[in-house]
Amino acid sequence: MSDFDVTQADGQTWDVVVVGGGAAGLSAALTLARVRRSVLVIDTGEPRNAPAVHTGVHGILGRDGISPLELLRLGRQEVLSYGGRVVSARVARIHPSATAFSVVTEGGERIRARRVLVSTGLVDELPDVPGLAERWGRDVVHCVYCHGWEARDRAIGVLGSFHQALLFRQMSEDVKLFLHTGAELADEQWEQLAALGVAVVDGEVTGLEADGEDRLAGVRLASGVVVPVQELVVAPRFVARAGFLDGLGLTVREHPMGVGEQVQVDGSGFTGVPGVWAAGNVSDVLAGVPAAMAAGVTAAATIHMDLLTADAKSAASRAAAGTAFSGPMEAEVSRRVLGVRAHGLEPHAHGGQ
Repeated sequence: MSDFDVTQADGQTWDVVVVGGGAAGLSAALTLARVRRSVLVIDTGEPRNAPAVHTGVHGILGRDGISPLELLRLGRQEVLSYGGRVVSARVARIHPSATAFSVVTEGGERIRARRVLVSTGLVDELPDVPGLAERWGRDVVHCVYCHGWEARDRAIGVLGSFHQALLFRQMSEDVKLFLHTGAELADEQWEQLAALGVAVVDGEVTGLEADGEDRLAGVRLASGVVVPVQELVVAPRFVARAGFLDGLGLTVREHPMGVGEQVQVDGSGFTGVPGVWAAGNVSDVLAGVPAAMAAGVTAAATIHMDLLTADAKSAASRAAAGTAFSGPMEAEVSRRVLGVRAHGLEPHAHGGQ
């Protein structure tokens, strides 16, 4: 079978197609497969946290520090072990119809699904500083819960974010806030930074300096001054990977903290569009891996119940229409319930009168 011989063997539609095989998507697929749902995961193989392969994924109980790629490999194996499928492709668009969704890949393959879960994650739009993107996930980081422990007691620079300066001050006494091109600090913020011993560096950042072993050594200002740092904390703009969803009518909104755009969902991951859920960073740009996993499980449970309800209503409708039993089925039910009496015969008593 080819990678895209993905229709069910009996020609039926998949119960659920999961678009995106990261932590949220695989957690959802695992949950669905374990309740005997036919589930297909379509993934590009481009996880957002791949640059953190050397520092690992943190906060996962029992798996703290695991490589992000190893975590996904293990997750795919678990999904496959319960009968789920995972294929490599990029979804170009999704078309709704009266009875199912048509999921179309960039290669032109079409897959039918009763329900769709979107877990495509997000794109980190990094500050436009030369040399910064090349160090992303190594010694240029953004999340104290992901990388704070590894940055402890080091010289930490923070690029333009008062909030992150507070977060990383917990990890080190040597923290410098580079104002860069950000907004001017309020008087109260100046006072708090001074009281915490956080130095504030004025001037635009124009580049990064590395040492002979390619480790971050400093931040270069427009004035030419190089300020020594070993870690640089930045605040990316987080943008959900949702462009292929334009035809579904989903709502993409700004995060309440103004840090990026995400697909709007309710507490279960439901998007408001019948049959479509979303989970993970595509619908919560600040979710770490553990939170994304939990969102995937929650969405999967809700999708399963939605399918159960739809199937039960359909069965009841057929019964009410008198099509619940075929002729052979009715004969079999009569045989089991009535035995020989189904033919108007009564069992004979044995023995004399």
